[in-house]
Amino acid sequence: MDTRYQVNSPVPALSNMVDWAVEFNCMKLFQLMFKRETLVPMLALSFASVVSVVLVIGRMVWTHDTHLSFLIWNLFLAWMPMVFAVLAREHEKAGQSAGWRFYAFGAAWLLFFPNAPYIFTDIIHLSHYYTRFWADLILILLSALTGMVLGFLSLYLMQSVVRRRAGEWMSWLFIAAVAVLSGFGICIGRFMRLNSWDVVAPGKMVHVLGNWTDRMPMGYSIGFSVLFAAFLFVTYLMLYALTHLSPPQLSPAPNKSS
Repeated sequence: MDTRYQVNSPVPALSNMVDWAVEFNCMKLFQLMFKRETLVPMLALSFASVVSVVLVIGRMVWTHDTHLSFLIWNLFLAWMPMVFAVLAREHEKAGQSAGWRFYAFGAAWLLFFPNAPYIFTDIIHLSHYYTRFWADLILILLSALTGMVLGFLSLYLMQSVVRRRAGEWMSWLFIAAVAVLSGFGICIGRFMRLNSWDVVAPGKMVHVLGNWTDRMPMGYSIGFSVLFAAFLFVTYLMLYALTHLSPPQLSPAPNKSS
């Protein structure tokens, strides 16, 4: 392998995953993400993402203000769980026993998953009413909804892996566990300002988390995490139920006698 592509990561598994990703054909990744089973939602989410980015850029050009430019970066991060979920699922399907790549991509998916629903917390930037309040609220909600559905689609793919390996009940325990961990992750991301990639900087994580109670009360942190976890679980459950609607059975129209 060309040595210029080698990554000196403090986590050997992450380094191996990045080395493999360099060799991975980008077209293959595109084909995996837009397979027939996920084609329609992926096209819709791609369209929603493009619209969100165009509207944010349009706002910046129109107002000469980059206040909401962070939405573009946050929306990019919201796509990362989908990428890792597709790669993890592909390696799980490739053979009977899951190798280190499946677990590495699964861990990366879990690490980046909170970025998808995190955009909802960007409403904090609308702390008071101003002239463009409603326009900015719509831009944030559009980006947040797109990010959350992206996350839920990746969660659905990972749940299918757990269901295939451990059964239906374990797959829903998996959903609950992910919701709880994500609520906690979103809390430390919003209020402690830690990022997903800070996992490779344990010193920073220990320092920030060690000063947790100095920055916000523990009771507030627990309450926020639990409420956001409940929000994620209930919202996913509702969307999951919508995807399992049976087509309506319409009775044939009665024949009208002449």
